[in-house]
Amino acid sequence: MKKEVKRIFEGTLEAKGIKFAIACARFNEFFVSKLLDGALDAIVRHGGRADDVDVAWVPGSLELPIAVQRLAESGSYDAVIALGVVIQGATPHAGLINAEVAKCIAQTSLKTGLPVINGVIAANDIEQAIERSGTKAGNKGADAAKTAIEMANLLKNLPGRKK
Repeated sequence: MKKEVKRIFEGTLEAKGIKFAIACARFNEFFVSKLLDGALDAIVRHGGRADDVDVAWVPGSLELPIAVQRLAESGSYDAVIALGVVIQGATPHAGLINAEVAKCIAQTSLKTGLPVINGVIAANDIEQAIERSGTKAGNKGADAAKTAIEMANLLKNLPGRKK
């Protein structure tokens, strides 16, 4: 027999009134610009306004954590999105970047209580980067924006401390 729960909390995909910051890595800009287009399109398609989105460009994905931290701590946004593309090369450098960026983004989200969404693609090759930035595998920038919308709405409704 199932027990009935008292309350269920869920976020909606309604972006109206939500303020976003998007930090984008300039390295692999060809792909990142497509991720940004996808994110902006998703925000607008879900009722948000382009005027409610600020974009900060950083040199590469490893610089995303400091930018998203500053944006999240500013108190100006309901959600922050990090967009980048790291393509595996002959050395383990890409894996190190991806792990550090993911860890720092998660820490910023927990520290600030704000949804900070990791939209950094970890691709094994250029084909995977192409697929994830708007072709066969969809647009991961749009996916990150939808996650940001849902989480911003969920956190507004969850009990607890509001920052």
